[in-house]
Amino acid sequence: MKKIKINTPVFYLTLFVLTAITYNLSYAQQITATAILDSNSILIGQQVKLKLSVEYRVDNGKQIKIIWPEIKDTIIKEVEVISQTKIDTIIPDKNDPFKFIQSKTLYITSFDSGYWAVPPFIFKTESDSTAISTEALLLQVITVAVDTTIAIKAIKPPYEENFTFIDWLKDNWLILAITAGSAILLFLLIYFTRKHYKNKPVPLVIEKPAIPAHIIALGKLEQLKTEMLWQNGKLKQYHSQLTDIVREYIENRFHLPALEQTTDEIIFSFRSVAIDTESLTKLKQILVIADLVKFAKEIPLSNENELSMANSYDFVNGTKREETIEKKA
Repeated sequence: MKKIKINTPVFYLTLFVLTAITYNLSYAQQITATAILDSNSILIGQQVKLKLSVEYRVDNGKQIKIIWPEIKDTIIKEVEVISQTKIDTIIPDKNDPFKFIQSKTLYITSFDSGYWAVPPFIFKTESDSTAISTEALLLQVITVAVDTTIAIKAIKPPYEENFTFIDWLKDNWLILAITAGSAILLFLLIYFTRKHYKNKPVPLVIEKPAIPAHIIALGKLEQLKTEMLWQNGKLKQYHSQLTDIVREYIENRFHLPALEQTTDEIIFSFRSVAIDTESLTKLKQILVIADLVKFAKEIPLSNENELSMANSYDFVNGTKREETIEKKA
């Protein structure tokens, strides 16, 4: 029988390379990344939720630090990021304490109709340069249909009618008589009232100082926090009251009709108001989450409910104005 001669350095080098490849493949299989849209088709300007998650294991006590991709205001030029939540880490199975899932949610929109490809999101680990990516997604943005078969009609000019001041007097003589009589009665009332009170001293009126808008808002936020609505499953009531407090503060502080405006109208109104970008971003988060709960029946995570309350405090404190009220004698 012929003996096989083994080249020892080559043998050990080959064994090392195979071991490294096997380890890297096994390690890569322990980490998976996913991206899911809650709807693949939206109307133009409508918001959609994009959930990113990374699942991994830390067997044998080995620590793994996931490096998330940096997500800015746009994913591609046609797809904008309205807001995004913080990264949340959970253990999905209590019987498997070495398995973890990190996740965050992006709220995105598009104002350009068509099919837009959302590229893969690339994740890495601190200890390994191997990239873990999600699958690419396709988002369809639909515009509002317009019936082009109907012709556009020209605007008709105003109808001219010969109408003189005499004609107006004939039609409104009764109104003139009542107005003149009322004016005479008002004049007589003022004349005799001033004559009667001419020698009487003017009473001293002390006006109560108005409560600043931020004091009212912070007090209502404290009251809402103690009611623990979302903790008891009353999510719609919680977010409705929270946004009402913020909208009332905006009306009192900036004199904008926020209680009558939609979320987009409120954000648009702040283009002419000088506030910092961070405060405006937090306001968007409060209003967008509330809209999703009230109109889309969305059920936010616990940290999203707490974030809305924290952002409300930050928005009020970050935009408040300390007013000095002088007492009038």
